[in-house]
Amino acid sequence: MTPGFNLALLLGAGVLLVAVGAVRFSSRLGVPSLLVYLALGVAIGESGLGIRFDDVELTRTLGFCALIVIIAEGGLTARWSILRPVLGVATALSTVGVVVSILVVGLVVHLLLGLDWRLAMLYGAVLSSTDAAAVFATLRRLRLPPRLVATLEAESGMNDAPAVLLVVLLSRSATEAGHPWWYEVLLLGYELGVGAAVGVGAGLAGRAALRRAALPSAGLYPIAVVGFTVLAYAAGAVLHASGFLAVYVAGVLLGNARLPHRQAILGFADGLAWLAQIGLFVLLGLLVSPGRLEAAVLPAVVAGLALLLLARPLSVAVSATPFRIGPREQAFLSWAGLRGAVPIVLATIPLSQRVPGAEQLFDAVFVLVVIFTVLQAGTLAPAARRLRVTAPAEPAEIRVETAPLERMRADLLQLEVPPGSRLGGVHVDELRLPVGASVTLVLRDGAGFVPGPNTRLKAGDSLLIVATAGVRDAAERRLRAVSRRGRLARWFGEYGDDRDD
Repeated sequence: MTPGFNLALLLGAGVLLVAVGAVRFSSRLGVPSLLVYLALGVAIGESGLGIRFDDVELTRTLGFCALIVIIAEGGLTARWSILRPVLGVATALSTVGVVVSILVVGLVVHLLLGLDWRLAMLYGAVLSSTDAAAVFATLRRLRLPPRLVATLEAESGMNDAPAVLLVVLLSRSATEAGHPWWYEVLLLGYELGVGAAVGVGAGLAGRAALRRAALPSAGLYPIAVVGFTVLAYAAGAVLHASGFLAVYVAGVLLGNARLPHRQAILGFADGLAWLAQIGLFVLLGLLVSPGRLEAAVLPAVVAGLALLLLARPLSVAVSATPFRIGPREQAFLSWAGLRGAVPIVLATIPLSQRVPGAEQLFDAVFVLVVIFTVLQAGTLAPAARRLRVTAPAEPAEIRVETAPLERMRADLLQLEVPPGSRLGGVHVDELRLPVGASVTLVLRDGAGFVPGPNTRLKAGDSLLIVATAGVRDAAERRLRAVSRRGRLARWFGEYGDDRDD
């Protein structure tokens, strides 16, 4: 091995370990870890350790590879039972909402910054996609209705595809002969439709193959699942369709199938997604030149305010109102639409195409992501309380981890009783779990015991609950109901409230 290679390994391992440790630090502060990763990239770049990196093409290629893994993990971990009720509003936010956001941001930056229409619309297209990694690092600790969380999660998984397509179209049109507007609309519809169909095909093929396969090692199943999601992207790209949408659809189908070693699959995908996020953010931090960022502050603030105060609220109102989402929920959806790595990656597309003004666009997007992620992430909890989209009695988080008991077609649920939860003081028989679900073990003060019907739960308890596959969702709903209303949950329906979340 050459000394240069060994030094690169040493530096890479050090950055990876610091990034892993930063996850705990950032979660305590309530700030998305992407900011720490970006800072690491800047620190080892030309203004820090002096490593110069300016390969835009390589960054775009590796960025797309990382996005494939991140979107695949988002699809694999999306529960269909939670995703299905919000599929309509999430689809509207990911299509109509994206178009509205592009038009509003493009108009504002054209008028206020004097940019030509093509570059102004590129600003809007690049900033039109929300980022799941940035959003859920903060949302996990908030007391939010499941419908709001599911809507934000589904939107962030689905809006990458149209945003990528529109950025590519606008970047190509800036350097090549343009097509009529109706041609581009038809092309966009084709790419989304065929991409979704390819994802369905890859997901169904993967489900059928992995259910019948008898692979010699459990570790091969996670690799095979990731392989099917990458296959979905590649097949979509070969057909000139949306590979990112194909990845997400395939991930949802595979993640909701009763596959062998499902928990190992999800754990592997989660770790791979973390690695992709760390590598992507550090790489983007390396690519930026800090000396140019001062000049990018003004366009970043103008575009960010246009996005935050005009484009996002209008796009949410247009998309969510037909689905009877109230004004308070709409306001929170608007404020929680954080931007992360995706806009920065999208900004490398016009940069690699040498679109005039693309360098300033990249710098402005980088500054915008840093400033507005800090601003929004730190205010999500107060905003949720002020908008009254959370019940004071609801616990900040119910941590439910599952391990499939494959031969019994059952799941093992782990439930933590956080301080302040109305689960505290409730007897086990008052949980009223559905037939097929039962509390099998309680861990209290480091000691475990088998509970009886009259066992009273306390804050800090950890419960192990066995639930058959058919009643798992009902058991989770009942636990959330009791966590909200305590013993009165039986009078308020399965969600513990007189409204449908």
